[in-house]
Formats: sequence, structure tokens, C-alpha cells
Amino acid sequence: MALRPARCYKKVHRAYTRVSRRKPRKGYVKGVPGSKIHQFEMGTKADYDVVLYLISKQAVQIRHNALEAARMSVTQHMTKRLGKGKTYFFKVRPYPHQVLRENPLATGAGADRFQQGMRLSFGRPIGTAAIVKPNQKIFEIRVNKPSLAIAKDALKIASHKMPMTSRIVIESLKK
Repeated sequence: MALRPARCYKKVHRAYTRVSRRKPRKGYVKGVPGSKIHQFEMGTKADYDVVLYLISKQAVQIRHNALEAARMSVTQHMTKRLGKGKTYFFKVRPYPHQVLRENPLATGAGADRFQQGMRLSFGRPIGTAAIVKPNQKIFEIRVNKPSLAIAKDALKIASHKMPMTSRIVIESLKK
């Protein structure tokens, strides 16, 4: 089955967790798929001159595969442009806790004979998402002054993979 577009999941809803009074063992979601994000921190920790943040402008849910795609594009851009010897530190800040569920509906000839519709429509888990608030930091890159333009381009590439509008903030670490 193909992946649904981000517009299906980007609105922030109150997390719904089913609580069964009769059978308490059914009060949790079974089979939550693991997060696709392999690493949350990359690079070397050292003393850097500048820190750059990618900040969300609106409240949104970001799927774990979008976070992983942005992480991969940033690390690829930074390693390719900086080359050997120059270091950076990159961090993915939100963690995808929210479980996304889907009630798949059957299509095609004869689907009405075995389709249940909205009966027992709790849905099966298909992935996870991180709930992001307005002005929350999503990505963080620490670099030295000569690598500032490369890091800014990397965050710009990452912003294209996110389902919301964002801005880049640059802060100095050295005084």
C-alpha cells in the first residue's frame, strides 16, 4: 500500500488513547512501528562559533519518515560540501511519539460485501509523528564561522522536506 501524503496527517489533534473499562488489556495500541530515524545526533561535539536552528512557524505533526529524509539530506550536504577535516554537529530535536492510525477501506468489485465501514474503526498503526508547536526548534547545526553559509543551505534543503513553513535562526556561541 502506498504512503498517504503529508496533508492527511499534518493537522495536530488531541492524542486519542483507547481506555477499555471492561477489558483493561485492550487499553493500549498494539504493534506500533518503530521510528525510521536512525540517529538523532551526528558529527563531533566540540567548541563551535555559531549555532543555526530550523524553527517551525506553525503547529504541525511531522511524520518520522519526513524527519529522517531531512536528516539524511542535511548530513549528505554537510559532508559533501565541507570535506574532510572540517567538523560540524547536527541534532534532530523532536521525537516522534504520536501514533498514526489508518482505517483502510476496501475498493473494487464486491468490496461492499466484506467491508465493515466505520464499525470498529480504531485503525491499525501505520507510523509515528512528532507534534511540533509554533516557534519550536526542529533541527540544530553547530559550525564554525567559515562553514556558516554551507550550514544555512543545508537547513534550507531540510525545510523543503518539512510539511510546514519554517525559518532559520543564527546565534553566536562565542562572545
